[in-house]
Amino acid sequence: MTQEIISPKRLHTAVLFLVFNRPDTTRQVFEAIREAKPPRLYVSADGPRANKSGETERSEEVRKIATAVDWPCEVKTLFREHNLGCKHAVSSGIDWFFENEKQGIILEDDCLPHQDFFNFCEALLNKYADEESVWVITGDNFQDGQKRGDASYYFSRYNHVWGWATWRRAWEKRDMSLSFWPAWKKSAQWKELLSDSVERNYWEKIFDKMHRNEIDTWDYPWTATAWFNKGLTVTPNVNLISNIGFGPDATHAVSNSSRNACMKTSELGDIVFNDTIAQDNCADRYVFDEAFGGKFMRWPLSLVNLPLRVVRGITRVLW
Repeated sequence: MTQEIISPKRLHTAVLFLVFNRPDTTRQVFEAIREAKPPRLYVSADGPRANKSGETERSEEVRKIATAVDWPCEVKTLFREHNLGCKHAVSSGIDWFFENEKQGIILEDDCLPHQDFFNFCEALLNKYADEESVWVITGDNFQDGQKRGDASYYFSRYNHVWGWATWRRAWEKRDMSLSFWPAWKKSAQWKELLSDSVERNYWEKIFDKMHRNEIDTWDYPWTATAWFNKGLTVTPNVNLISNIGFGPDATHAVSNSSRNACMKTSELGDIVFNDTIAQDNCADRYVFDEAFGGKFMRWPLSLVNLPLRVVRGITRVLW
C-alpha cells in the first residue's frame, strides 16, 4: 500500500449538480458544495411537470439556490423548459457535463456529501485517469463498518451513484437503450460475471424491464454498461454520502424506513492507495445481500417473503 496525505485544499475538479424540485435537500447539498468551492459548477435541472401543482415555483426556487455561488467559480447551467423525466434529464445532463470536462464529480440534489468526499474523488480521478478497468469512484459504502483491505478503498462491481465521479472516457461508452443486453444475457460472460444465480436473476429482471423501457431511470443502464465493459468502481472504506431524499416526494426512494436512508458519514482520513486492482467479491456479496435485500431471496429467508411475493403477483394481475 502507498500512503499519501491529502490535506484540505481548494478543489480543482468540476462538479455537476443535478437538481429538480426539492428546495430543502438542494439547499443542504449546495452548502456542502459551497464549502468545497469547486472552480467550475455545472447545474442541470429538469423542467417542471405541467400537471403538478406548485412544481414550477419549486423548480424556480431550486435553480436560484443551486446557482447562488459566492466564491470564485465559473457557473454553467442547463435548465430544461419541459420535463424530460429522470432517465433522459439526468443522462443528458451528464452528457453535457462531459462535453466540457474530461473528468468530474456528480451530485444529485438529495445526496449530501462529507467534505472528504471531494478530496477523495479528486485524488482517485487523477490516480486512475488512464486506467481503463476503473470506471467509477463512488462515495457510498454499505459495509456497515467492515473495512475491506488495508487501503482507504476497495474495488467493487457496484457503481453506486449517490455521489460519484467518473471520466469522459467511461461515460462516452454508455448505452441507455441497453442494445447489447439480449445477446449478452445469453452469453457465458454474463454468467461468469454473476455466478450467484440469485443475484443474476435479480439483475436479469431489472435489465429486462429497462430494455423494454418499463423503468424511467438512467442508473441501471449505466450499471449494465459498466459491467458489460468489465468496469470496476473505487469504493471508500467509510461512507461519505448520506441520501437525505427518502420520503413520499422522492422519485424512486419513497420509503424513509430503508436501511439506506440518511446513513451516517465518516471522516476518511489520510488516503492509502491500493497497489492492485481487483474486485472484492466478499464485499460485493455483502452489498447484494444487505443493501439490495439479496438475503431475503435466499433460503430460508425467501420462505418468509413468499406471502408478500404472492400478494404482489396478484396485484399485478388485477391491475
